[in-house]
Amino acid sequence: MTMTNLPPSSGDGICYYILTEDCSYGSKLFQAGNLCFCSERSYLRNFSDDRHPTCFLRVIMLDDSSTVTINMEILQPVPEKIASFLLAISSHCERLNYFLDRVNLEAALKALPGHRVMAKVEHQYFPGIIRYIGSIYRSTAVLSPVFFGVELQGEGENRGRSDGSYHGTEYFKCKKNCGIFLPFTKVQFVPDDNYGKQKPKADTEEVVAVKVGDAVSFYVDEVLTKGIAMAVYRKGTQWLVKVCPEEEGTTDIFREIPLDSVVKENLQSLFSPFESNVALGPPNQMEQEVSESSEECDGGKSALEVNSMVQITLDKGTRVSGIIRWLGYLPQIEHKMAGVELDEDKGISDGEWLGKYYFHCAPKRGLFVKLQCCQPDVRFQSSRSSYLSLVDYGGQEVLPQAPDSFPPLRNEAAVRVLLGRMKGIQGHCNSCYMDAALFSLFSCTSVVDSMLFKPFLLCDRNVQSILRDEIVNPLRRTGFVNAKSVMHLREQLTDKGKCSSFTNAEKDPEEFLNLIMHQILGIEPLLKLQSGGQKEQDCYCYQIFMDKQEDLVVPDVQQLLERSFLSSDLKLVEIPSCFIIQMPRFGKEYKMFSKIIPSLELDITDLLLDSPRECCLCGDVATLECSECFKDKVFAATGLKQFCSSCSRKVHSHYHRKTHKPRELHIPEEFHTRSARGCQQVPHEKMELFAVLCIETSHYVSFVKYGPENDHWMFFDSMADRHGGENGFNIPTVTLCPEVAKYLDLPLAALALQQPRDMDGVAKRLFCDAYMYMYQSKKMALYK
Repeated sequence: MTMTNLPPSSGDGICYYILTEDCSYGSKLFQAGNLCFCSERSYLRNFSDDRHPTCFLRVIMLDDSSTVTINMEILQPVPEKIASFLLAISSHCERLNYFLDRVNLEAALKALPGHRVMAKVEHQYFPGIIRYIGSIYRSTAVLSPVFFGVELQGEGENRGRSDGSYHGTEYFKCKKNCGIFLPFTKVQFVPDDNYGKQKPKADTEEVVAVKVGDAVSFYVDEVLTKGIAMAVYRKGTQWLVKVCPEEEGTTDIFREIPLDSVVKENLQSLFSPFESNVALGPPNQMEQEVSESSEECDGGKSALEVNSMVQITLDKGTRVSGIIRWLGYLPQIEHKMAGVELDEDKGISDGEWLGKYYFHCAPKRGLFVKLQCCQPDVRFQSSRSSYLSLVDYGGQEVLPQAPDSFPPLRNEAAVRVLLGRMKGIQGHCNSCYMDAALFSLFSCTSVVDSMLFKPFLLCDRNVQSILRDEIVNPLRRTGFVNAKSVMHLREQLTDKGKCSSFTNAEKDPEEFLNLIMHQILGIEPLLKLQSGGQKEQDCYCYQIFMDKQEDLVVPDVQQLLERSFLSSDLKLVEIPSCFIIQMPRFGKEYKMFSKIIPSLELDITDLLLDSPRECCLCGDVATLECSECFKDKVFAATGLKQFCSSCSRKVHSHYHRKTHKPRELHIPEEFHTRSARGCQQVPHEKMELFAVLCIETSHYVSFVKYGPENDHWMFFDSMADRHGGENGFNIPTVTLCPEVAKYLDLPLAALALQQPRDMDGVAKRLFCDAYMYMYQSKKMALYK
């Protein structure tokens, strides 16, 4: 693995970084999440032309101004503005998580004074308006933390702590006890539907006859051409119109036409490159429907909302169907608009309007139209009885789709949202394999969130939107997913996977994951493996295969993975962002080991192809690997056996090992050139455990790690209880299981003697029934 040269994130000649791993320096321990900085000059000095670049950088810690030399492998560059937002978070662990997850951080960066938000005060959220964004400390420090000054409104009034002042300095004005200063982590940023609602100035309307979104006509080579005005602007003394023409096959090509050469037309379906000559019904009926819809919109009582299924009439009476993905006002447009994702490639964008994305969809599937031109899709008209069907399965109403994207739940937020009965994903008709897998992958981590948004080449948008809007977003927003949403996904998998049993039969998690990741969404394989120098192999889950190991009584995941890789002569071609490992089993009943210890950290350094490795004896750079030494009890119980040249000679001089045949290792060039400097530290690549799927008598459950501590575990069972008989429903339940930490801390001999029936709580299921372990590399998740 070669060293990564971090580019400086400069602000006034200063580069800011965040630690991605804990770092010891002298007697001090700096936790992951600490922020630090150095001058651009210091950074660039490392890469001057007259010497080799170094692995270490001398930085100053922002928390205590300590000067520390840190391995650059554990530093991530941070722009100055982001660093100032992160500095307002006191918890280092929380700071790193928000830096890696980014969703809330990116919303904070876009926020402006005047935007409406939900502010967290005493574990509750209350409405408010941002009045101030900036520092509230009088400090000469190189960087000051940024806070949000919020004026609380409605139920939040009198729950604040100031009138807009802090320590005698006034930052904004509001009523007494209605103001509060918060870091961005305690603010939920509400999408501002009023963006661009302001009407254009009167003088602009008088001068420019054509506005953005108007249907226009113009002549090209004496041929009348129609299109949509995408922009109106002045160049010098001349007004120009950027037009998206209606010509077949040219909806993504723009023409720049002088304003006096353009004739404005009337077009009902705004921003659609078609005429709407034919209505949904007779002329009078159509006028009445549009009029009623318009009155509803103006009065704020429209039945259409984000995720409503609608129909729009295009040229010659052609109807297109789609789903509303965005509602609001566009710049310079006075009417309320709808951003619609169409079922067919008959749109003109991918959710972008004049350089800004209002929603995301496949190219030529996006269309912006007046809301009054959208009619409810008659194929999905619902009555009162269909509304009541939403509240069966336990009388808890859950909307099938969520309008926005929600970050994964961590720490206190995970406990608050997910804990309890009727929480998690509701099981129905043998769905436990899917429920447990989805809860594990999406509840408390974002490592595979690219499945929800990335426009993959083979991606099926319908399956992706169901997964995102009907399952993941409701889970993260309310902590509950209705069984009908999962059944909707299962129906799609049955159709796309050409397998009729996905809606009712028992399946395994890996069968579900391979189908949705590979065959349907077509995402990049999570793992790239190479065996004995042969061609690379791609896969999504890794199954451990091994013979019965008599010397392993209670193994951990690290040991099992290393032995499996060694026996198959496998190496990882690159560091995976997500590593899903299936335990060795023979069918669902017979387990090879009565207990398996979860490795909270998985060190994959020695499993990587052509990466620098550490001599298992002296710690210097290894040059030789010996597979026959692996089971030698003289050495450590875990870890592949590789040696530097000196140690290898000593080890293999023993008569028991003279017949061994060590294999040469590839050493990266920078380690060759620096070998004369003596012993040097080899960077380790580690992944963290975030979930475990377990199985007992064909029923899957999951354990999810929701925080950094050993006791931060929650247990999920989609069918923990049931209400009613055959026509009843399952009650999913999420419980905390801190007792897991007790057994993780036990010595190996003591854990081996533990009787499963005597183990506290649900710990027995984690240690005795593990089926699949899920690991993540938050560092690699930034790039994949």
